[in-house]
Amino acid sequence: MNFLPYLKAVGTGKKRNRDLTQDELQIAMRAMLNGQVLPEQISAFLLGWRIKGETIEEFRGAIDAFDEFITPSPIPNSIEFGYPYDGKVNNPYIFPLMAKYLKPYGIELSLHGDVLQPAKGGTPLKYICDNIELDNNIHYFDRKEYFKELHNLSGVRDRFGMRSPFNTIEKLLNITQSKTAIIGAFHKPFVEKYIKLFQDRYKRLIIIKGNEGTPEIFSKCAITVVEDGKREEYKFDPKDYGVSYKKSWDKISKEESIAITKKPSHELEILAEFNAKIILFLIGKIEKI
Repeated sequence: MNFLPYLKAVGTGKKRNRDLTQDELQIAMRAMLNGQVLPEQISAFLLGWRIKGETIEEFRGAIDAFDEFITPSPIPNSIEFGYPYDGKVNNPYIFPLMAKYLKPYGIELSLHGDVLQPAKGGTPLKYICDNIELDNNIHYFDRKEYFKELHNLSGVRDRFGMRSPFNTIEKLLNITQSKTAIIGAFHKPFVEKYIKLFQDRYKRLIIIKGNEGTPEIFSKCAITVVEDGKREEYKFDPKDYGVSYKKSWDKISKEESIAITKKPSHELEILAEFNAKIILFLIGKIEKI
């Protein structure tokens, strides 16, 4: 395909750049996913698109293209957890410990992951799911199988080496047709961005401004819940509930991450229960934490 018009739209400079329409971005993204665009052109487009500044309309076009390639696998009573594909750096994953506290309430966890993507260099969700025994209410989808077209761009993204617009839109893909989705946001502007992008795709959208942009709580945080067009804000501090886990600021290896989750400290186990109770409260399964 002639990809040059799309490159010119994002890469000809401040005066001549222009925002793409939703349909245009869908066409461009479809071409990249179908392998109709050279790797060099993809890298150039990703850089230009990010520097120009992505619009909500453009992001929606990219998500529309994603929908063309993903075959849904509905799971009743599931909650989709949107983890970043560049991994966790400083703290272990809580969800393997949290699942058992959600199970009595019939909650199924929907997760998806892939090989590590730029740029944080953390432990990817895939490594955890491939190397730990998961409870039977955890459903993990490997992108190599459910969305191989985006997986096939991993090499291009790795050589690109920087955060790209993919990082924003790949965290929630609605594979399991979940009515509730939980996503993490590290920076406040992303809270508003996620609301605009995803509120119409789920009955209930929960955005946790917490640890490393993941849907896990390690310290005091702000949470936004959007349901049926209505928005509510919450603030939680684990210390107010007697949870005394000390969040790490030091990088841990993927082997250390696995080891910590497999043999959790008492404090980490209590933190996992606290995370589960927050979720149960937010979705109306319990009245108090």
